[in-house]
Amino acid sequence: MSDPQTDSDSPEPAPADEVDTVRAEVQREYSARLARAEIRVHAAQAGVSLPDGFVEYLDASKLLGADGNPSVVAMDRALASFKPSPPSFPQLEGVGHNRSGGPFSERRTVSLDVRNR
Repeated sequence: MSDPQTDSDSPEPAPADEVDTVRAEVQREYSARLARAEIRVHAAQAGVSLPDGFVEYLDASKLLGADGNPSVVAMDRALASFKPSPPSFPQLEGVGHNRSGGPFSERRTVSLDVRNR
């Protein structure tokens, strides 16, 4: 029987700094893909319809936070121009009941207690 520690077929462990370098490279490569997927999800949750090809033209590095993961704040900034703004209606006077004290203001009602005295 051969000793497993002396076998030449067993792979030697890579140095820790080399493993960290490879891990960082893989994270950089896939963080852009993750950011593009996350912005699609974020847009769908916000009810935003993105134009065709918008996500492919985004600089995915701008969507990442300091830790290298997708940032919700950066995604909100990227989607801000696509979010519909609530409609603004002008304040109309004379439509419906108006309590502004104009010529057609509501008559003051007198309490029944006052009338019976």
